[in-house]
Amino acid sequence: MRWGSYFDDYWYSLKSNLVEFPIHIVIVYINIYYLIPKFILRKKYLNYILSLAFMLAMVYLVRTGLNYLLVTKEIWPEAEDPAKFLELNHIIAVILGELYVIGFVMAIKLVIDWSIEKKRNEDLAKLQMSTELKFLRTQIQPHFFFNTLNNLYALTLQKSDNAPRLVIKLSDMMQYILYEVKSSKASLLEEINHINNFIDIERLRFKDKVESEMDITGDIEDIEVPPLLLLSFIENCFKHGMRGNEKLKIHMSFEVLNKEYLEVLISNNFNPNMARLEDKGIGNENAKRRLKLLFASNFVLDSKVEGDVYKLYLKIPI
Repeated sequence: MRWGSYFDDYWYSLKSNLVEFPIHIVIVYINIYYLIPKFILRKKYLNYILSLAFMLAMVYLVRTGLNYLLVTKEIWPEAEDPAKFLELNHIIAVILGELYVIGFVMAIKLVIDWSIEKKRNEDLAKLQMSTELKFLRTQIQPHFFFNTLNNLYALTLQKSDNAPRLVIKLSDMMQYILYEVKSSKASLLEEINHINNFIDIERLRFKDKVESEMDITGDIEDIEVPPLLLLSFIENCFKHGMRGNEKLKIHMSFEVLNKEYLEVLISNNFNPNMARLEDKGIGNENAKRRLKLLFASNFVLDSKVEGDVYKLYLKIPI
């Protein structure tokens, strides 16, 4: 009861509120759902000001008239001195009161709309990232199968006894990719097993020309990494390292740093007669894009050639 306690007149306060509150509700809804969308959102600010001024003028007339007819014959009983209809001080008091209501409710509405829009944008960003990650994963899978089928084709041309073994290895990898990898993270142990299967497949093709070593430091049992990410780097070992009759020597190391980061080092002998080191195919670009989507700038990916050895360094949060 706005003035009931102050003037000790609760009946007057109740009647005036019953008259004024519906007016407040009407002008608030008109402002939020008509004036703002029609003028403010279309940057027609002058039209908004003129429309708001007209609405406030109508509110003054309607509110003063209803108070006079239904509440009290005094124009402004709250004032110390008696006021007259259309008196400047009374007009200013009524308009300021309505502007206060309009501004207060509009602020609440803007905060609510901002929160809803923020959540919507966040959901859209997550959906977009999830969709792009799924696309990148589906992009690298045909790339891998294409290379593996080429290996199988080469073995069948040679009528090699290793062709059935390659089919079994390929079947295991297809089962992992198609049925077991269903999220943005996968067990590092499974990924390592997946890499070993890939190297075994290549070893079936190149026989004793492939040597691989792996070092693991720390407990990696519960570590999760982006699925199929490391495979593209191992593929590059074969792409840039195989030359003539020389052996391809691959060394991999995995180390957990302070239970916060996973450090991966991959090195292999590098063929200097190859074209530029940067891989312009799907593999490396796919890996870089996925790392940026998943970890923003919280990762390190670096590669360099020292002599005839290609080294790749990867550090990602766990």
